[in-house]
Amino acid sequence: MSTSKEGRPAVAGALTLDAEALYRELSRGVQQLRGRDGRLVGITSGGAWLAERMHRDLGLAGDASVISSAMHRDDFAKRGLAGAGHQTHLTFDVNDAHIILLDDVLYTGRTIRAVLNELFDYGRPASVKLAVLVDRGGRELPVGADFAAARVALPDTQSLALARDAAGRFSFQVEEQ
Repeated sequence: MSTSKEGRPAVAGALTLDAEALYRELSRGVQQLRGRDGRLVGITSGGAWLAERMHRDLGLAGDASVISSAMHRDDFAKRGLAGAGHQTHLTFDVNDAHIILLDDVLYTGRTIRAVLNELFDYGRPASVKLAVLVDRGGRELPVGADFAAARVALPDTQSLALARDAAGRFSFQVEEQ
């Protein structure tokens, strides 16, 4: 069972979110989306953690690709280079590639918009699909996941974030804002 920083289960309403179980479901969904030649790209930081682990679990060669939304965010002046430790690192030619973006939580769609802008700075992919652990609704832009391991509703006053322990196990943190 996933826990918060205080050791309590991560709960959205009456729903307990088991990040490890959702990761296994996401992995199954990504394998279907990926086909034989799809490239995994994790969105910093939670999506990058997912991509690194999934890349390893699927036995894919080389390093996992990571993409940052920092330079294309519409709130850059407010946030700056948040998560600057994870800059974009793509291990393949984007042109004509079939790409699966991985992220932990889909909320407003603004991060995905920024990531798409970043991705197209590197070339023109043949297709881009989005797979997420949790779709929490609340969209501000017309963005949807091709696969979501879970869909939950949270009030705007709460945030949901993926955490990773030293052993690489995932959990969720639900926090009041």
